[in-house]
Amino acid sequence: MAGSSLPRRALGRRLRGYRVRAQKSQLAAGLRVELSPQSIGRMEDGQKVKICTSQIRDLLDLYCVPDPSDERDEIFLLWQEVKDQALAAKIAGTTKGWWQAYTDQYEPHFDHYLGLEAVATHMTTHQVVLLPGLLQTPGYRRAISLAGNPSVSAAAVERRLELAAHRQVRLADPNFRVDILLSEGVLRHTPGGRSVMADQLNRILELMESRPNVSIRAVPLDAGSHVGLLAQAFTLLEFPPLASHLAEPPIVYVEGYEGGLYLERTDMIDRHRRAIVDIRRVALTEDGTKQLVNQIAKEYGA
Repeated sequence: MAGSSLPRRALGRRLRGYRVRAQKSQLAAGLRVELSPQSIGRMEDGQKVKICTSQIRDLLDLYCVPDPSDERDEIFLLWQEVKDQALAAKIAGTTKGWWQAYTDQYEPHFDHYLGLEAVATHMTTHQVVLLPGLLQTPGYRRAISLAGNPSVSAAAVERRLELAAHRQVRLADPNFRVDILLSEGVLRHTPGGRSVMADQLNRILELMESRPNVSIRAVPLDAGSHVGLLAQAFTLLEFPPLASHLAEPPIVYVEGYEGGLYLERTDMIDRHRRAIVDIRRVALTEDGTKQLVNQIAKEYGA
């Protein structure tokens, strides 16, 4: 699982919890192990930070985690998993995720999302304006790129198309389950024009027929009131258990024009799960969605 952020995320989350419980600041933690407060923050967010075993031990001492204790054992089990993955990635020559070759083509906040998407086993996304990247055809992706920046170079657009194509390889993984809930408005917007959208809709029909792990359901415009109207667009990512058999909790990603939010609190996850249930309540069946997509595709292909 080269490039996986899951063990680091689990380690960072637990260290943050112990720090908060001990009422210590990131500044105090950084001073104890000779790291900046920003480095402590990045580590707690699951990002790569240069740190050693003795520094982990010093942090646990600062946070008054008993030695010995199950809490301390769990931390070092996670730390060993982080080191094992780093060593395996180094041997395989994959110390960076494949997507990091394209960092010049996406916003900084999206790097974390791509790392999570690469290791998720289940993704549920609700979209109200645009199709998710995993479904976009080259023509659709090109139109979106030009809408965001009309002066973007042809070379940059091609690299964005490469990035999108690489992401879509995951759809061939039968262990990656994808549930997509789309407002009918998403199907009726025409970035790039009617012919581009006709091709895009035919691509959706093709995926619905060929990928049993991909479910696509449309929410008709006349569905009435439902929570999706308030929740807007979001993506729920769920993950496999770690090698240490610890459960890794899900995360909700909300992307906006100025950046992205990563929601991890249990109450927020539960609220979005309830939203998914309510959106499914008013969504068409997969067969009904196929009929709607086919109908609109014929309109645009006329």
